[in-house]
Amino acid sequence: MRSSEGTLGRRSADRDRGAVTAEAAMALTVLVTFVFALVWALVAAADQIRCVDAARAGARAAARSEPEAAVLAVARESAPDRARVAVERAGELWSVRVEAPTPGPGPLALTLSAEAVALAEDTVGAETGMGAEDTVGVGP
Repeated sequence: MRSSEGTLGRRSADRDRGAVTAEAAMALTVLVTFVFALVWALVAAADQIRCVDAARAGARAAARSEPEAAVLAVARESAPDRARVAVERAGELWSVRVEAPTPGPGPLALTLSAEAVALAEDTVGAETGMGAEDTVGVGP
């Protein structure tokens, strides 16, 4: 009777071994997918930081009244690959917007963006239209 019990036990172990292999394959697939998603998220976060840095650098350059080509060059130098940079002045403010696509398939393909605004230095300390007679503390 011993020989039949040993055979049955071995067959059961062989079947379990196949189930364990299938479970390990599924777990490994889920783990690899999770690692790829984590790496994608880290790359996207790094690119977002680069967009913010590029927008700030461009706004600072624009505020110093540098030529628009120089402002674009400064912003593109810090921006991620394939980034679009737009420079605009509205009154006393310079605005620089940086947009960059993230690498990734389908729903992972996002557009990251950042905008920075800076006061133009040529407007700092400019008169606001007050004449000499309107200033406070001026003699008779």
